Amino acid sequence: MISKLLIYMILFSSIISTAAAQARFITVASTTSTEQSGLFKNLLPAYEKKTGVQVRVVALGTGQALDMARRGDADVVFVHAKSAEEKFIAEGHGVKRQPVMYNDFVLIGPKSDPAKISGGKDILEALRKVKAAAVPFVSRGDRSGTHMAELDLWKQSGIDIAADKGPWYRDTGQGMGPALNTASSMNGYILTDRGTWISFKNRGDLAILVEGDKRLFNQYGVILVNPEKHKHVKKELGQAFIDWVVSPEGQKTIADYKIDGEQLFFPNAGQAGA
Repeated sequence: MISKLLIYMILFSSIISTAAAQARFITVASTTSTEQSGLFKNLLPAYEKKTGVQVRVVALGTGQALDMARRGDADVVFVHAKSAEEKFIAEGHGVKRQPVMYNDFVLIGPKSDPAKISGGKDILEALRKVKAAAVPFVSRGDRSGTHMAELDLWKQSGIDIAADKGPWYRDTGQGMGPALNTASSMNGYILTDRGTWISFKNRGDLAILVEGDKRLFNQYGVILVNPEKHKHVKKELGQAFIDWVVSPEGQKTIADYKIDGEQLFFPNAGQAGA
């Protein structure tokens, strides 16, 4: 007969094995643009198949994603607001920022273009014309990387949007997809990352009106949450994911993600200053 001790040992071993299997996941706080563009649906299955580690993404605006990581509720952050990322690390919340990929922002608007900005390359002049025309402009209004970029562009254009916005300026407090839906329904102008725009289906009468300004460059970075500040952070699993994302295999997986032949993100891990 099998002794009770042996039975307990078998049961205990089974419980430990199950717990270990269940623990093989990491939480990544990321942006709505990486999720709503479809990138993660393409990227993560490749990683999970290779490693057996599940990646659970919480898609928020960059500011909210960094706040989530500050609370220790994520193992990795994957965002796109370099100054906010560097502040996060300077505060001791992150270990190291590594560039991953880039694309660009574009200014979307109705094809009828009441602000008369279509075809322009100067995003600051375009924003001045939008304000002068007092035509509908939709803002994320959610402390996301896109929202931070938008606010910075208003500032560079010489407009204090907090003081000068009127009924024409609509704060949504939503992710990129819902904000684009609002712009579509209002026939309004909106700043968006190109990746989400390419994947966006409900375009209505909207089109890209301004693109190509170097100020519209959009860099993404990845950071391991500091395990010395939050002891439960899965340091090894989180770092392994980061290492894969910036490896040739991970970078190729990012580059290979296309919609109708159009590449959404361009890998640049290891690029100095990115």
